[in-house]
Amino acid sequence: MQPGYNDKPADATVRLTGVEKSYAEGMQKRIVLNNINAEFPHCRFIVIQGRSGSGKSTLLNLLGGLDLPDRGEVIIHGQQINRLDEYQRTMLRRRRIGFVFQFIHLIPTLTVAENLAFPLELNHINGAEARYRIEAILTDFDLHDRMDAFPDQLSGGEQQRVAIARAVIHTPAVVLADEPTGNLDRTTERQVLAVMQQLPARHKVTVVCVTHSPEVAAIADEIYRLDGGNLLRT
Repeated sequence: MQPGYNDKPADATVRLTGVEKSYAEGMQKRIVLNNINAEFPHCRFIVIQGRSGSGKSTLLNLLGGLDLPDRGEVIIHGQQINRLDEYQRTMLRRRRIGFVFQFIHLIPTLTVAENLAFPLELNHINGAEARYRIEAILTDFDLHDRMDAFPDQLSGGEQQRVAIARAVIHTPAVVLADEPTGNLDRTTERQVLAVMQQLPARHKVTVVCVTHSPEVAAIADEIYRLDGGNLLRT
């Protein structure tokens, strides 16, 4: 077992306790997150809203271990991120966190199947097990006939569905999504949301989604708003 990795499931997949984060702006200190306390239960779809600059991306970076809080605790799947070193945080991200972005970031020189194989290879899942997972998830996402296609041969909705499949294929505990439908038209957004709404139940993950979209908020189990550095449940 690698340091910082824990297979024991937690009742709350994500827990924030007294989290504070600030940045220097000239001679001033701007408080972005102020004593944030929250618990996001296992297998729930959590939406975080807030105006631009309210700290939504900062919060996602803390949840993903890409940044550390000034004070407080960020706990993902039982692991306190701010007590892990950089290697341990990398292992936690690799094994227990999936990411979905507004800009899809599929590897253009790899086929759909090869893009899905990448996070599996990072977790030393190869051979028959990898092939089984890839075929199963492509069938689940109605993309089995696109297995050998390259990203530029896919529609925008197909690309984002592949990106979502890539985020969950390694069975993470939490998926962090940053404006996942921000670049999609209304019809395509509905198709992608139909997939995302099923993630908590079908793939046993907690989804934490930052969005301005009322359509995304409509499928949430819980909605929070960042305002003035405070995270408020609405």
